[in-house]
Amino acid sequence: MIKLSYSTFGLTDLSFLDSITEVDKAGYPGIELAFHRDQFNPFEITDDYVSAIKKRFETVNVKPACVATASHFFTPQRPHEPSLMAPDYAGRKRRIDLVRRGVEFARKMGIPLVTFGSGFIRDEHVSNPSVNPHELLVDSIHQCLNFVRDDEDITLLIEPEPGMHIETLQEGMDLVHEINSPKFQLHLDLCHNFCSEQDYLSTLAKAAPLAKFLHISDAQEGYNLKILKYSEQMKLDLGFAHYLIYFPDNAEYLLVDADHPMYFYEGEKPGKEQAKRIDSILGSVNISQALTFVDYRTLFAGATPFDDEIFTYLISVPGLTYDVLERARPIIIYLRSTKDANGKLFMDKMVANTLTGIVHFHEIPGEGTMDFAGSFNALKDGGFSGYASVELYHHVQSWEKALNDSFSHLSKFL
Repeated sequence: MIKLSYSTFGLTDLSFLDSITEVDKAGYPGIELAFHRDQFNPFEITDDYVSAIKKRFETVNVKPACVATASHFFTPQRPHEPSLMAPDYAGRKRRIDLVRRGVEFARKMGIPLVTFGSGFIRDEHVSNPSVNPHELLVDSIHQCLNFVRDDEDITLLIEPEPGMHIETLQEGMDLVHEINSPKFQLHLDLCHNFCSEQDYLSTLAKAAPLAKFLHISDAQEGYNLKILKYSEQMKLDLGFAHYLIYFPDNAEYLLVDADHPMYFYEGEKPGKEQAKRIDSILGSVNISQALTFVDYRTLFAGATPFDDEIFTYLISVPGLTYDVLERARPIIIYLRSTKDANGKLFMDKMVANTLTGIVHFHEIPGEGTMDFAGSFNALKDGGFSGYASVELYHHVQSWEKALNDSFSHLSKFL
């Protein structure tokens, strides 16, 4: 049986106690309690506040379903950092400690599930190949499992996410088997899975026996853009994605797009050697369209309506420094806001960095292209039973609409 839940991560404009009341009023059977530096800070939870939370639950029907050890907790501009596989042990310890606090809160509240993600391969990993990020992740998970007692009903969950080291459901399943503990299972996020799985429904059914919790949001097709650091060994596939190539020697970028290839330069246009590189890259994917040159210094870099979308995209791109990613931001703004000679936006869909081209941007259920009936049937046929929690952190300011519209749409399938 699948029961609906709602995450407090989408209600952070409310007080934490009020968010419990609102989820109950909307009719949800369950609620995910998500750590948040302002709304629900685990470093500030006293015994008195735990008592107040328990008393609030005594006045409502909604039940606490899971504790989410917030990805955005430490540094909001760099979500998921430091991760459980940070090269610096001090960084890993900070994330491990956050999971520990999740376990301790779950124990006090009688909540059976605590969830987290793997984190991303970052530039620090790439520049230090002697460090094996997967080994660091496995070691950190074992440290987290030490906080869970054998005789208590608490299970830790890993949530695969686009761009992360653990991105696909198969990678998640492999990790669960590698850890080999009944206290460590899968957390499926349908938006993430929709973004990462070519055979989405059958893969959900395959993962269902290991899954203990769901996240739900909708999603839609986007403009799949991979940011890569230039190397002579690059292999590009325009059937899979478009590419933004970063040249570290001059901090300039080449957009590899069959319809409108562009070079973003600063100062002077490329010299003979750089032009040769560019021609080689475009020739390798048979692009014959004339190259457009754009002076990077003319690009707008201020606030835009695309900020939330672009921020979510950039943090999902692994293996590059934040400076490289932030320098790409004005380019994406330009592509999202500028029209070609035919009056069409250069990038007429939301920007994506996924394995399928689906955008990792949590939409209200019913406002994207996800097959919820098929998804729930695949999960139930695979043996899943538990809470499915709507997670809409992109809709905090319109939380009432998100809360109620999600319940109305999803109830039709459950």
